[in-house]
This record gives sequence, C-alpha cells and structure tokens, in this order.
Amino acid sequence: MTTATPLAARPATEPAEPADVTSAGTDAGPDAGPDAAERAAPAGGRDPRRVLRAARDVAEDLAADAVARDRAGLPPSDETARLREAGLPAALVPPGRARGTDWRTGCAVVREIATADGSVGEVLARHYAHTWSGRFYGTGRQAAALERDSARERWLWAGAVGGPGAPELTLTPRGAGHLLTGRAAVDTAVTVADVYVVDAVCAETGDLLVVRVRSGDPGVRAEPARDRLGQRVAGAGSVTFDGVAVSPGRVIGARPHDAESTAPFTALAGPALRLALCQVALGVAEGALGEARDAVRSGPPPRRAPDPLREPPPGPSPDRDPDLLLAYGELASAARTAAAVVERATESMANALEAGPHLDVDEPADVAALVATAETVTARAALHITTRVLELADAPGLDRFWRDARVLTSHGSSTAHRLRDIGEHYLNGTYHRLTPAGGR
Repeated sequence: MTTATPLAARPATEPAEPADVTSAGTDAGPDAGPDAAERAAPAGGRDPRRVLRAARDVAEDLAADAVARDRAGLPPSDETARLREAGLPAALVPPGRARGTDWRTGCAVVREIATADGSVGEVLARHYAHTWSGRFYGTGRQAAALERDSARERWLWAGAVGGPGAPELTLTPRGAGHLLTGRAAVDTAVTVADVYVVDAVCAETGDLLVVRVRSGDPGVRAEPARDRLGQRVAGAGSVTFDGVAVSPGRVIGARPHDAESTAPFTALAGPALRLALCQVALGVAEGALGEARDAVRSGPPPRRAPDPLREPPPGPSPDRDPDLLLAYGELASAARTAAAVVERATESMANALEAGPHLDVDEPADVAALVATAETVTARAALHITTRVLELADAPGLDRFWRDARVLTSHGSSTAHRLRDIGEHYLNGTYHRLTPAGGR
C-alpha cells in the first residue's frame, strides 16, 4: 500500500476563553439548549455536501497509510492535523447560525472516516458528541458561546462525562470558582485535544458538575496509554488535574444524579455518545468488508495454463466461486441490516435533538431503546464481519479491523443488559438507562 503525503499540518489555536455569560450549574434542565435565535437559525451552518466531500477526501488519505500508522501506534498528532486541515473539527459542532453540522450529517462524516480508520473515526465521534455538552447540561447562552468559540478556534474536544460510578474528580470551591483535582480516563485524543469536558463532584454540595478545561492550563497533565489491542491511534490515556482553576464560566452545568431529576433533553446525552460510537463500529465493519472485497477482486490470475495430465482443472475464479459468493452475500446482508438499524436510530435521535427543550417527556426512552438496539446489532455485525473476512481474504493489515471492533464493542454495558433494557421498553414502555451515566 502506498503512503499518502499528509495534508499540511495546521497548528491548533490556543482556545480562547469565552465570556462568562453565566455562572451555570443551576440553570441546566428543560430550557437547556440553544437560545431562541440559535433555534431559529437554519440547521447546519455549513453546506452538508461540502462537509461530506471533505470527509471523503480525508478518508481516502487516511486509508492510504492506515496499516503503517496502526502498526506504529503513535498518538494521533498527524491524524488530527489532517482533520484540522480539512476543517472537520470546526464543522462538527451542533448546528447554529452560519456554523455547525446537523446530527445526520455529523454521523455520516464519522462513519465515512471510520471506514478508513476506526481510531480516527472514534476521535471525531467523541469530539462531536462532546460539543453538544453545552446544550445537554448548560443554558442556551452558554451553548451558543461554546459552539461559536469551538467553530472559530477549531477546538478538538475530548473528555469523560457520565461514566459508570461516581466521577473520580473533585471540585473544591475557591473564591467564585473551583479547583479541579483527580485523574480521569479519556478514550481519545488525550495528548492532542484542545478542550477536555469532564464531570466532577463538588466537595461542598455533592453536586455533579460538568466542566471544561483547556489542555494547556496549569496543573493539567496528559498521559497516553500504551500497547492497546485495537484503536491504537485513537489516543486513549488519562488526564491528571492537580488543582486546576475552574472559573464560573467553565462550569457548563449540573449532571443529574438519577432519571427522575433528568430533563428530557439532558437524557439524550448518553445515548447520543453511544450512537456516535455505533457509527464508528459500523464504519469499521464496512471498511473491513470493502477491503476484503478489493483483495478478492485484485487476486493474481493464474500464471500458466494447467497441464490436464498432471493437474486437475482449475475451479472457478475467486469472484465466481459459489461458496465465496455465499459467504460475502451473508456478510453484506449483515452489514446492510446493521446500517438500516443504525440509520433508524440516527433519524430518531436527530428529530429529538431538533426538538430541543420542547422534547416530549417520553421520547428519550424511545430514542434510548433504538440506540440500544443499534448497539446490539452493530456489535454483533462488526465482530462477525471482521472475524470472517480474515478467513476469506489475504490482505495486509486486515486484522486491524478485527482488533478495532473488539475494543469498540467492549465499551459500555453487555449485550445481555442492553437486551433486557430493550425488553423492558418493549413490554412496559420504560427504559431505565435514561441518565447520562454509562455514556462514556
């Protein structure tokens, strides 16, 4: 495989500090989301076709040297430079006036990138999901300010919000703000992100607060993970916060403790992140299948005609072998089935996000059940397809898809738990995992 010349790297701009529009932390809830002006703006400030074209160009570039980069397993400095040069982190923020990308297009971009490189697809998926934090947890004015600054400064987001159990981070009040202390596991871009969004327990009140921290702030130390099985270029690791100053303007809002206190729109936070990761798993499955297909199509022709007295007549060419056709037909069906389920969940999530603060109280449960179904179907398809193609094709680096699928599908709850939740919703119309917890 030839190595592509990376697009010219553009240094990340140091994130500007948006104005302290509010002290936040108390206003998140049913009114969370963009303000009236933002909601009235046309969805998708950027032309979706241009964003998708940029994604296809980057995907083609990433595919050219994906095997070499996977083997090197380095932090994604070069990869994120390619994303920045194409303008994708700036484009993938929630839609507003003259900026941002709608949920359907954002998911299509993530899936396109993941088809070429699952690691980079996960970087972009988590970035996009984290940029919605202002709408999920903050006020409309906060969300508008964060999204405007993120698009203008081309921030790359990473972080950890809503993981299982209590956060390992603590916020200690100091003056008008807080000091952030502790260590958080971060799944992507740990050494190259501009902004981390994390949740922490307020030592004084016990509230769970979602805050943002700049990667260059004093007291912030990032450590990359080593020797990962898959998703080697995603840039996973940990971030240690040693008394990092958090001003009131950096407190995005409060994360509810339970489902009863969770506003309908905020309840979409966890499912949105999990659905973005479904796009990555689906892209990995489709990438593996496409690469295996290309290997079969480009198989070497016979070098000489066989001697009928010494050798049996050749069987059908690889692309006409009935057993091979049957195998690829089964795998293509599995991929298309998963795609159909994911696309239905994506449409449902998009409609819910567009409803904003007017979201019906029962709708998050319906969306969460569809996302759980998409997770279940996609995980099975990705593992099956990436395993089976190793038996059907001989192509360098094809094993990376299997390793990536294994790591991606190990996140979150087990298949059995998801199926029980789906059954609970189907039988009783309820869904217990409505809070952001478990969305990491």
